[in-house]
Amino acid sequence: MNRREVLAGIGAAALSAASAREALAQSPRRGGVLTVQLSGEQRVLNPAIRASTGVYIITSKIMEALVDLDAQGKPAPVLATSWEAAPDGKTFTFRLREGVAWHDGKPFTSADVQYTAMEMWKKYLNYGTQLQQYLEAVDTPDPHTAVFRYSRPMPADLLLRALCDLGYIAPRHVFEGTNILENPANTAPIGTGPFKFVQYERGQFVIAERNPDYWRKGFPYLDRIVWRFITDKAAATAALETGQVQTSEYNALALADLDRLKSDPRFTVSSRGLEANAFNNTLEFNCRRKELADVRVRRAIAHAIDVPFFIENFIYGEGKPATGPIPSSSTAFYPGGKPPYEFDVKRSNALLDEAGYKRGAGGIRFSLKLVPIQNGEDVPLLATFIQQSLQNVGIRVEIVNLDNAGALATVYRDWNFDLATGWHQYRGDPAVSTTVWYRSGSPKGAPWTNQYGWQSAVVDKLVDDAATELDPARRKALYADWVKAVNDEIPVWMLTERTFLAATSKKVKNDHNYPRWGSGDWHDTWIEA
Repeated sequence: MNRREVLAGIGAAALSAASAREALAQSPRRGGVLTVQLSGEQRVLNPAIRASTGVYIITSKIMEALVDLDAQGKPAPVLATSWEAAPDGKTFTFRLREGVAWHDGKPFTSADVQYTAMEMWKKYLNYGTQLQQYLEAVDTPDPHTAVFRYSRPMPADLLLRALCDLGYIAPRHVFEGTNILENPANTAPIGTGPFKFVQYERGQFVIAERNPDYWRKGFPYLDRIVWRFITDKAAATAALETGQVQTSEYNALALADLDRLKSDPRFTVSSRGLEANAFNNTLEFNCRRKELADVRVRRAIAHAIDVPFFIENFIYGEGKPATGPIPSSSTAFYPGGKPPYEFDVKRSNALLDEAGYKRGAGGIRFSLKLVPIQNGEDVPLLATFIQQSLQNVGIRVEIVNLDNAGALATVYRDWNFDLATGWHQYRGDPAVSTTVWYRSGSPKGAPWTNQYGWQSAVVDKLVDDAATELDPARRKALYADWVKAVNDEIPVWMLTERTFLAATSKKVKNDHNYPRWGSGDWHDTWIEA
């Protein structure tokens, strides 16, 4: 560890201990409004068809999943109260919570689970289509039992961890018989959660209010949550510092401000409560483009980019070069190793020459179009750094800046890009939201999936075999083989390995108290007067 990491660790431990003592000394206060700053909007508020922290941070307070993570990072009951797996891994039985009502008053039943799983997760959910590809049926023997039947084994640890993110339930009676993707409830969600949707003004705010009939009696404490879209970084920090907002999650503030606010006694800046979402900066290649179809060109591009320099000089040292798509924090699956493409301009030039792309007029070999998916401040910074880096090896890069929704459509629906850069999030198991970046077969338009015109039968088989392997040791070995294969082929390059930061007023209590808090339900969160 370097000095920065040691000091950060000491500071985080001290803050955590102080927060725990303070929370014990106070009783929860009812009422109040929690205002959250968001840096962008995705326009879809249905986590059963769109898996993204940009959706969860809002709708996880309104809609609920079958399970969530507890303070120790283990799956805990929410809409499911218990579960049982058959020895062969092909059948999972969930007992569902009784006495739960949708916000429109209709009862929650197993029919909602069956419909959501088969009609949303399996058909439209960007990570769910791969996870549930072997789900054949969901039986509903009674209103509070759902039996999932698979044609290939489903590891219990994988399914339960995945359902924290990919297990949100939608109301069957609202969606059945409609065009699911165009249903108004995708932007005005109806759920079973502690808060009820009130209003969504595009580009301005989303409002949800306390659900007086919530199944957790006595909760929530807050009267209202307001999510404000503040895209200007300086304005967002000013809103936090003046008390107009109380929290900003997932690196939504400027990195310079996050670094500065660490020393402000009014706020806590930490990755605590966001540990379940390690993330990478990505570079995605459209292999339909002749030059990028050649793996030597993709490798040359990777060798041309000085990742350690980018980390230290652009993102305040927050991260390290990645060794592949599985982060080192994933002890159950991390295969070890070193970054596969060290910075080496000489090697980059040699590979481009070998591939037949000699320098022409002005030293240019060819030109590419790069679309940044604007997840955070560092994404356009990385896009510019890539542009400058590739100029040094004779590749001209045009950056095409679009809003978040436009960039997602351009890359994943229209395939109108050569390079794309954004974020990949790792959610505890490679099969939840990571292998889908590499496996072929995802529906066109599904964000953060393999839409690159690249396919490998070897990689597809490794993905499928690992996702259905019940032996943990064998499963880890399969993922080690998979990491080696995708690092060699590099249809997507994971450049960095990082953790998110949140900045929160110390007036907010019971916050960041479990590893998925930013995407949790906030039923026990309260605000000091």
